[in-house]
Amino acid sequence: MNETTTKPAAKDLDPKLLEVLVCPVTRETLDYDRASQELISRGAKLAYPIREGVPIMLPEEARELED
Repeated sequence: MNETTTKPAAKDLDPKLLEVLVCPVTRETLDYDRASQELISRGAKLAYPIREGVPIMLPEEARELED
């Protein structure tokens, strides 16, 4: 028998959590990009990753956004 496994669906971020999270650099609100599993700070031009449902709010872990 050959068992196949499927990748679990991406978890949605709790809307209440999104209401209280802010960018640690600018203190501005963040936009949630479900497709890339990132929290976007437009002011800082950074994308904070969400790993296993946990936002990683460290600037050194964020991806820089292109202009």
